[in-house]
Amino acid sequence: MRYDLVIFDNDGVLVDSEPISNTILSGYLTELGHPTTYDESLRDYMGAALHRVHDIVQERSGQQLPDDFDATLHSRLFEAFQRDLTPVPGAAEVLGALVAQGVPYCVASSGSHERIRVGHRVTGLDEWFEEEWVFSADDVSQGKPAPDLFLHAAERMGVAPGRCVVIEDSRLGVTAAQAAGMEVYGFTGMTPAERLAGANGFFSKLVELPELLA
Repeated sequence: MRYDLVIFDNDGVLVDSEPISNTILSGYLTELGHPTTYDESLRDYMGAALHRVHDIVQERSGQQLPDDFDATLHSRLFEAFQRDLTPVPGAAEVLGALVAQGVPYCVASSGSHERIRVGHRVTGLDEWFEEEWVFSADDVSQGKPAPDLFLHAAERMGVAPGRCVVIEDSRLGVTAAQAAGMEVYGFTGMTPAERLAGANGFFSKLVELPELLA
């Protein structure tokens, strides 16, 4: 292993939440009078913190989303997570391989801490993450595509940015990793490689990752 820290994105990389999340987000925005298709939600918001949704809606419509938007969205998401969320195939195996090799890892997600933890509990991935290995956009002033979240994770884990590798499935995440001075591998299980341009490599199945990192 040529890296001292593996930083995982969460949604779409470890938990298969993107189809659920973007179905609910696009439906809720449409319900509020901001027509949004599933594909448009993926294009505009995948990998982003919720403040980006607020910013883009206001920029395009001149209107602000309701004060309870975040709370209502999370309530709908968590209900769907409890019913439908599954881990990305191979997630536990990859984490187990890193543990066996003694390679530190963490998660750095645009989702809230609550969202990350709910997803991990539902999918059984919580056993692989100590509390201090979980980082959220809530922890920094700027989310992806700014490098702040990844730099924060590296600092807290005690690893220089140049010794980190990021595992991402969104354009915003790849941009953030590059800005942080980290190598990044694009997971194409859901996102085409051309939307992850600039990544150091690509893989379509999570179980391929240990060999790629080696």
